[in-house]
Amino acid sequence: MADTKQVQNVLRLTFGIIPIVAGLDKFTNLLTHWVNYLGMGTRALLPLDPLVFMKVVGIIEIVAGIIVLIRPRVGGYIVMVWLICIAIQLIFNGHYLDVAVRDLVMAVGAFALASLSKPSLQASLG
Repeated sequence: MADTKQVQNVLRLTFGIIPIVAGLDKFTNLLTHWVNYLGMGTRALLPLDPLVFMKVVGIIEIVAGIIVLIRPRVGGYIVMVWLICIAIQLIFNGHYLDVAVRDLVMAVGAFALASLSKPSLQASLG
């Protein structure tokens, strides 16, 4: 049976590496064409080209992943909020609702990572 520290490490690696990979893919579009996830209403509100916007999103995701790897408590909360924002954008656009649900579930996992990474919990586990 996995102990709490193992669970925390699995979550840290998951929520550290996956945002970095997704962020890097914003520059290559090998996994998907990311601009498709922006609804027409969202695209109309953007102050810059959607492709450029997605590259900015990619940079944010890479930075968030690195923060998770270095400071999982802070990074966990950042990734949680980021995933909730993505889900809200998808819900308001009315497309990719399955992805929105998945992102909300992942946000719960990021919250679990942040919660497991609290200093008081670490001291009691250590």
